[in-house]
Amino acid sequence: MSSLKQQPIFLPDVENNPEPSRYLDLIRTSQSAGRETWNIWYLFAFRPQMTQHLARFTQGVMRESSPLSPGLRELIAAYTSYVNECEFCTKAHVAVAAELLGSEDLVWTALRNLDSSSLKEDEKALLRFAGKVTSDLPSVTEADVKALRVLGWNDESIYYTITVCALFNFYNRWITASGVHAVSDEGHRMHGKVLAQKGYDPQLRERHLSTLGRSSDE
Repeated sequence: MSSLKQQPIFLPDVENNPEPSRYLDLIRTSQSAGRETWNIWYLFAFRPQMTQHLARFTQGVMRESSPLSPGLRELIAAYTSYVNECEFCTKAHVAVAAELLGSEDLVWTALRNLDSSSLKEDEKALLRFAGKVTSDLPSVTEADVKALRVLGWNDESIYYTITVCALFNFYNRWITASGVHAVSDEGHRMHGKVLAQKGYDPQLRERHLSTLGRSSDE
């Protein structure tokens, strides 16, 4: 992979001017090993004093204690991204959800044909709600929340569903408008394993990537 070429993002001044940060460390670690680089790291590295707060928020939303498992939260992130047609975020979070839930087929089926998926009905309802928040926000009413309560979801669970959905509506727009392109399927799967194991802390991810052999990307 030493000759690997990737499409640049739409903002060359951002891509070419990363500031010293854990995200710049991630970029250099991937490049020195000849691996595909997640170009979202350039968005974080451009203004790390600002984006470090986004990284911490993401870790809290996606990995800290919640009634929703990390796998279900990643599935909501992937579903939201799929509805928004954000290729990078869809593939990235399908890979993480697949690692945490144990089946890539389950995740893709949930995205492409939710009714026929093997998810429980209450989980399907959360994804439908996230889809409605994403694609038809003005139509969301208290009745939608009450319907989730009837299925057994408490307000904390609904709060996390809304927060994950809102966070990834932000990420989908940030990434797509900035021109962050998807990497190869294998590249997404490799990074999915790292995110599943290490979460969203860039220091832990950089350390983990630095220990992987080049063969894991080839």
